[in-house]
Amino acid sequence: MTPYVVSKGGIGQLTNVMAISLAPQGIRVNAIGPGTILTEMSRKTSMADPATREKVLSRTPLGRAGEPEEIASVAVFLATDDSSYITGQTIFPDGGRLGLNYTVPVV
Repeated sequence: MTPYVVSKGGIGQLTNVMAISLAPQGIRVNAIGPGTILTEMSRKTSMADPATREKVLSRTPLGRAGEPEEIASVAVFLATDDSSYITGQTIFPDGGRLGLNYTVPVV
């Protein structure tokens, strides 16, 4: 779990530093920090077990997992001129989970 958490923090810092470095060239750098998404992997792991699924969804204000298409929509938005004034940001399509400030214990 520790390498996973460290890599997420690293991506956030990399996004910020690259955005600042590349802004003079007109290049925008952003990241997407998805919550629980109904992928093939999650369907076989956290969403497969009813108790685990309930625990995950109880920490998600919208009360459901996201769909891959919802993440794709964020990526498309960030790639268009509609987001031309956004750089150095991580967008969190997570059903409101970030607002709960939930942290996972490092083991």
